[in-house]
Amino acid sequence: MSETVKSFEDMVKMRGLHLKRNSLKILQVNIGKLCNQACHHCHVEAGPKRTEIMDRRTVDRVLELLSQTPSIHTVDITGGAPELNPHFRYLVLEIRKLGKEVIDRCNLTVLFEKGQEDTAQFLGEHRVQVEASLPCYSKENVDKQRGNGVFDKSIRALQLLNTLGYGKPGTGLKLDLVYNPLGAFLPPPQEVLEKDYKEELRELFGIEFNRLYTITNMPIRRFLKQLEREGKLQEYMELLVQSFNPEAALNVMCRELVSVGWDGKIYDCDFNQMLEISVSGKKLSIWDIGSLEDFSHSPITFADHCYGCTAGTGSSCSGALI
Repeated sequence: MSETVKSFEDMVKMRGLHLKRNSLKILQVNIGKLCNQACHHCHVEAGPKRTEIMDRRTVDRVLELLSQTPSIHTVDITGGAPELNPHFRYLVLEIRKLGKEVIDRCNLTVLFEKGQEDTAQFLGEHRVQVEASLPCYSKENVDKQRGNGVFDKSIRALQLLNTLGYGKPGTGLKLDLVYNPLGAFLPPPQEVLEKDYKEELRELFGIEFNRLYTITNMPIRRFLKQLEREGKLQEYMELLVQSFNPEAALNVMCRELVSVGWDGKIYDCDFNQMLEISVSGKKLSIWDIGSLEDFSHSPITFADHCYGCTAGTGSSCSGALI
């Protein structure tokens, strides 16, 4: 850590920032840690052997709370590979009936798993926004981070989504890609990298998409272990601290979001969820509350990994913050 800053909360106080939650706009729901991949950077530590899966009772309680919260306009469904949860389609259908937008955080290769052959068509029919992981447009780099053969499958999946209208002008079917660095450094400027991605993917594979989001690797779970193995943890934390941006801090995603885990526990964000840092300092589940509105304008629990969201141009599940 920095010699002059002991913690993220110290930095926030030094800068005179007041970071409470505003009205809720987004509900993020992790519906399980089961995944067909086991990526090196995964902060969820998801994989094929994980057994944590949100059950139907929990799904129904999430839907009940959502129906009572008009300020929430979008539900961000994540995992693992969320499509592998047997209640994924039911959840999507019920959210859409409520008139709210749905984001599916898709790793692309899951679309070719057994039983998922018509998942892409399902997503298109119900106008689900797809935010797809593609950490690079280079086969070598993607396979190094995500496993052999992942790049080729990802390209096939993007081409499939394009045939359904995703990423194409006038269809309204949003296809966004997500980039994260391959090592202990900050992502490049989002707009510049998006231009490169669009040129390379269009020229080499005929692929179209809407936006590219850059996300900083958070120093937790698998990436933290990688940093420790490589002896780069101190260096990386110093980089994040030195790159702290007050403007990015004012726009962190937890100011308009809460996160629900596969077991119904509530957190300030997906990263806090993986570290089991309770929402607003309280251990609460969706059965302990009467309304999600209870969290509007409530305190947020921060820790030192929050430097990852506030470094440079900032980082969130929807990319750069400024």
